[in-house]
Amino acid sequence: MKKILLGLTGLILMFSCKNSEEKQTDETDSKEVNVYTHRHYESDRQLFKQFEEETGIRVNVINASADELIQKMSMEGKQSPADVLITVDAGRLERAKSRDLLQPIESEVLENTIASHLKDAENHWFSLTKRARVIAYAKDRVNPEELSTYEDLASEKWKGKLLIRSSGNIYNQSLMASMIVNNGEEEAKKWAEAVVKNMARSPKGNDRDQVKAVVAGEGDLAIVNTYYIGKMLNSDDPEEVKAGEKVGLFFPNQEGRGTHINVSGAGVAKYAPNKANAIKFIEFLVSEEAQKIFAHSNYEYPVNDAVEPAPLLQEWGEFKEDTLNLSQLGQNNKKAVMLFDEAGWK
Repeated sequence: MKKILLGLTGLILMFSCKNSEEKQTDETDSKEVNVYTHRHYESDRQLFKQFEEETGIRVNVINASADELIQKMSMEGKQSPADVLITVDAGRLERAKSRDLLQPIESEVLENTIASHLKDAENHWFSLTKRARVIAYAKDRVNPEELSTYEDLASEKWKGKLLIRSSGNIYNQSLMASMIVNNGEEEAKKWAEAVVKNMARSPKGNDRDQVKAVVAGEGDLAIVNTYYIGKMLNSDDPEEVKAGEKVGLFFPNQEGRGTHINVSGAGVAKYAPNKANAIKFIEFLVSEEAQKIFAHSNYEYPVNDAVEPAPLLQEWGEFKEDTLNLSQLGQNNKKAVMLFDEAGWK
């Protein structure tokens, strides 16, 4: 009887080891990675193709808005084919984490490359690129020496001169969340109320539209992401180039906490069928070669410190960035939206 039991135990162990080996082999031999991405840039397509050529791993891409992708992953559940989620702004990355759509991963490459404030503390997501949220001003009407901080935009001297997107925009929500963390809810609400009073018009359009409105004389200042200015200055549309040339850029809060940044980032899906490839893919996107393409093609700041910004961004000068951990932006998103509503920010 003992011999029979020992024999059965041995068979169970053998099959268990075999199944484990087969699972590892399937994972190792997998030749694809399924990427759900909100980004829609030529730089990304170029990088996906390069990854395929270097690794032999096919990149299958699903493109949609961040909200659509997060909803899709939620509905698919354990059956989701998603390996990687890429989206813009820490607010959305944190939302995906809070809905249990991402999993923590271990990667020495990511650990050693990405600064601590640019990634989730539990390694559910990692930044890929940075954008600074700056003040674009009319060169012919504003003396940059009058500019200082985000808080100063609440000053009466800017009444009727400020242009900015709606409160529904994630970039503004994260900026507001940073105000909450840095200054407290009460001060953040007062700031939002004063900004609303200083608006030149009711919020509408994207960041490029704010720049064009400054140039058209509808207002003197706009809050925009830096990469939009880079893309305007290098646009095929001569009108966009002219608009980009007529505004100056100012990096707020340089004497204090630094300029607010937002990011694009990636995380490994909770039920990723190709987890090893997903990690390898994200590691590739923060490599020096990939970061150079992000920086030079899309005018975003690299998260890999070994890579210099594009020449245009270097012309704008170095700046001090707010090193607030970006996870806090997502964690304070609901408060930001609530305070925007209370302040009457449409």
